[in-house]
Amino acid sequence: MIQTDTPNIQSLSTEVSQLRQELQLRDQLVQQLSQELFRLVKGNTNFMPQRLESEYDLSQLQSLREQLQAVEQQVTFYQEQITSRDTEIYQLRQSVQELTDRSRMLEQVVQELPQIYRRKFEERMAPVREKVAVLQRENRQLQAELQSVSYRLALKTRTSSHSGIDLPNFPRPTSGQANIPSVQNA
Repeated sequence: MIQTDTPNIQSLSTEVSQLRQELQLRDQLVQQLSQELFRLVKGNTNFMPQRLESEYDLSQLQSLREQLQAVEQQVTFYQEQITSRDTEIYQLRQSVQELTDRSRMLEQVVQELPQIYRRKFEERMAPVREKVAVLQRENRQLQAELQSVSYRLALKTRTSSHSGIDLPNFPRPTSGQANIPSVQNA
């Protein structure tokens, strides 16, 4: 949106400056005409408008009045256009400023997102880590109890199956070794 507004603002600004130049040129022409008329009237003290003006002079005067009126209308029109364009430019500048501020804010948010995600992830992982630690402790306790029970069970079965004599257990021969008879417990 900012990229399309910038050429639009530039074209409006160019058009406003052109309208101002035209307005200044017309103002200068009106000023020159009024000065020339004033000079003619003031410089010629004997100049008195004739009561009976010729029709040609009257038509020229009427034509000049109409031209002056048309120029005044154009000046008024251009002034209104300049005012409306100035208002539009002001609004566009405000819009650009607001969008620039918003863009900066969004850039800052985007830059902060990784830290926010890390922090949120750590917050969510804390209970999971605690639960894993508890489960690992329970697992170690259960393994210790299992070893203790297995050891006691082994002792109990060993003492009940043997008649009090603890005989050594020799490894069984593999197929490559000589056949040595093993002693079996009775």
